[in-house]
Amino acid sequence: MGSFTELFFNLQTLAEYWPIMLRGLGWTLLLAAVIVPMGLAAGMLIATLNFLRRRWLTPFLIAYVDFFRAFPPLVLLIFIYNGAPFLGVTLSPFTAVVVALTLNSAGYYGEILRAGLASIARGQMEAARSTGLSRLQALRHVIAPQALRNVLPELVSNTLELVKATSLASVVTLPELLRSARIVQGMAYNPTPLIAAALIYFIMLWPLVRLLSRLERRVASR
Repeated sequence: MGSFTELFFNLQTLAEYWPIMLRGLGWTLLLAAVIVPMGLAAGMLIATLNFLRRRWLTPFLIAYVDFFRAFPPLVLLIFIYNGAPFLGVTLSPFTAVVVALTLNSAGYYGEILRAGLASIARGQMEAARSTGLSRLQALRHVIAPQALRNVLPELVSNTLELVKATSLASVVTLPELLRSARIVQGMAYNPTPLIAAALIYFIMLWPLVRLLSRLERRVASR
């Protein structure tokens, strides 16, 4: 038991290399803080344009959502990071991760929000328009709040997966939490940093998991 603890839960190793792990956590939190709002905003734009029913635009929106939901985000990240220099654009690892995961998450957020808007009866729009609101004002003040409430569990679930997807940044050498743990593992010849990284992810995401469960039960009870 002692050797198991020394190998997988070596507190001395963790204390020695904790500053590196902490910097990695900082990168992970920064990525999440940038990508989640950007992906959500892009998804809202997609859903709004879809809701406005412009026939010439609808095929492009469908193609965007289908493509980025089907395309593996890891392949997309590698393609953007390694392919951009051939177009004369050199992206930093951080920028490449933000671009790739924002494009990917926008497709998911867009489809979730589109479904939310579609769940609202058309009579709601007609009633809002009868009060003198424009179509966009009715969407913003009447339709969108109800739609967001209807799809809140799906939005939280997608955000949870998006935060976990920031670990893909390790493939382009961005020193986020997972890559930092792997670097420390190589320096210390001990897997304790990987165990610590897994526990940090758990502690960081567990509140979202509990929130998701509560939202799902609330929706089911309606």
